[in-house]
Amino acid sequence: MVKKGRQAKRALAIFFAAFLALPAPTNAADLQPQTAQAYDRYIQLTAAQVTAELAQSGPYLWVERLSPEQRAADEEQLRNGQLVIERLDTLDSGKPIPVPGGIIHHWIGTVFVPGATLGQTLSFMQDYEHKTEYFKPDIVRSKILRHDGDDYFVLLRFSKKKIITTVIDTDQEIHYHVMDSTHAYSRSRTTRVQEVENAGQSDEKLEAEGHDRGFMWRMNTYWRFEEKDGGTYVECQAISLTRDIPTGLGWVVGSFVTSVPRESLTFTLTTARTALLQRTATHPAK
Repeated sequence: MVKKGRQAKRALAIFFAAFLALPAPTNAADLQPQTAQAYDRYIQLTAAQVTAELAQSGPYLWVERLSPEQRAADEEQLRNGQLVIERLDTLDSGKPIPVPGGIIHHWIGTVFVPGATLGQTLSFMQDYEHKTEYFKPDIVRSKILRHDGDDYFVLLRFSKKKIITTVIDTDQEIHYHVMDSTHAYSRSRTTRVQEVENAGQSDEKLEAEGHDRGFMWRMNTYWRFEEKDGGTYVECQAISLTRDIPTGLGWVVGSFVTSVPRESLTFTLTTARTALLQRTATHPAK
């Protein structure tokens, strides 16, 4: 029975890999106007909510707005070096936003970096020329294309391997704002997303935007940083748009499509925490 189960899982993996490994024109998922419009509406409402929260004088971090019991449990996890992560859903007048032809993935995660100051944390976050040193294998190329004060325009190439390897080029606009000596935030959005075919090879080429395998069409992030309790809390809301699950293949690919955004945010925050701990140990704040 165990052997048969393993064989069945292996057969499914081979089938899934073969399906996803088809050339993009064969397995393409066009980004439809109504899909993009739904995502834009979702981002519009989320951004307005974030702006309203930042304008308030109350709790700054997401975990601080939870019930007392849940907040205490989450803060204990954070102080023990663990990640706190949850799925969110922005509603429109109390109702879910339909996304025909696509799926919106919205996650929020937080880590605590003991010993790190706000200044050290922002310096690390803005070091885009060296992201590959810290975030391999998820980030394989990073370059500042333009920098003006608190505004950055960067190229980030992502690579994700899960049965198959997917490589995606993005251009991102990022804005930082320091509110005071212990609070800051940033916002980013993709202005270009293109899947890379045969990445790193002589015949490497970029697929047309919105006409690829649909593993990521859009991405926005909302970061908050708060220095307190002898360190700095780092919080990130990550929102991305992908294709929907192909009809009849939900039982095969559903968990794959929905798990990657959570795994990516988990990797980003835990890796950032580890890198910051190493930095602060080597270069402690004066």
